[in-house]
Amino acid sequence: MMKRILITFFSVCLLLSCSSDDGGTDINNNPTDGFDRQAMLTNWADNIIIPVYSDLNAKLGNIVNAKTNFIDHPTQAKLDNLRMAWQEAYKVWQHAEMFNVGLAESTNYIFQMNVYPTNVNDIESNIQSQNYDLGSVNNNDAVGFPAVEYMLYGLAETDSEILSFYTSSTNADNYKTYLSDLADRMKTLTQSLLDDWNNGFRDSFVANTENSATGSINLMVNDYIFYYEKGFRANKFGIPAGNFSPNPLPDRVEAFYKTDFSKTLALEGIDAIQNFFNGRAYNSSADAEGLKDYLDFLNTIKEGEDLSSLINNQFDEARQKINTLNESFAHQVETSNVAMTETFDVIQLAVVLLKVDMLQALDISVDFVDADGD
Repeated sequence: MMKRILITFFSVCLLLSCSSDDGGTDINNNPTDGFDRQAMLTNWADNIIIPVYSDLNAKLGNIVNAKTNFIDHPTQAKLDNLRMAWQEAYKVWQHAEMFNVGLAESTNYIFQMNVYPTNVNDIESNIQSQNYDLGSVNNNDAVGFPAVEYMLYGLAETDSEILSFYTSSTNADNYKTYLSDLADRMKTLTQSLLDDWNNGFRDSFVANTENSATGSINLMVNDYIFYYEKGFRANKFGIPAGNFSPNPLPDRVEAFYKTDFSKTLALEGIDAIQNFFNGRAYNSSADAEGLKDYLDFLNTIKEGEDLSSLINNQFDEARQKINTLNESFAHQVETSNVAMTETFDVIQLAVVLLKVDMLQALDISVDFVDADGD
């Protein structure tokens, strides 16, 4: 399970000294380097983070409306509408998962929204007992997008059989209630985050320009890198491909039950990662101050090239590799896993650029330990 852990000075020094391929990056460790840090924070808050949460909140509202119509009278058409609402919201989620700051961190928001694989035994036990607390950490793997996915795609092999769970089965009302509770909780959690950003947290986030462990830039950059390394690289690719286990684990992919959706989510994820790096607005193609601009302002060079260009090039290569994969990552692992491991390797190449070279240039220390053993 992902977890931010404060680490000792020795661990930081070890990380920064262990890279043998940093190529002699030119860095500027002056915390008063002249870059407009507040402008970058303002761009992040106003043009990326808040718009993402606003869109996610709206898309989750669509899920709530669609599930209300569905449970009132389950039909194939209403199931299709609910599934489409889930897909659209899940794509937006790929842009939100990296923002583990403020209320998102203190409430373990991401763990309640996208822990996969979902725990079918826990879900079915909750449905049978009707005695559950969806906010309990014990239910983190029985809630969120993956749990809703199971309820919409994983109950049976055919749609008619799935519909029977909500119509003619003995526990049809229980299944309706659990599906309804899942959707309502996701919406409530996201609304709370959006309200928090709009009612004070945005201003404190933008004002906190200091270069310290609790500064907004330091926290956000660490969350960004952690997401790239763990949420994106490891969870979407490395764990299913078996990079951290003796054998591949195809059932650990994101969107296991919606079998043609893993690739779509991964492509949405790499777009979100690259757009944030470049400071690109969520709702338009406009670019403002971002990490790319900060590195360019510091004239950060690695092996004769701009570090920002090297990072963007690596993101482009990762996208190209992802595009070669099957729509179903589970099918890809089962039929030609080498393509998954090769994609993981390409994604991994950006980790050093971000976690060592970029952090050195920005004079930011790592505030987490990755437990993957890599």
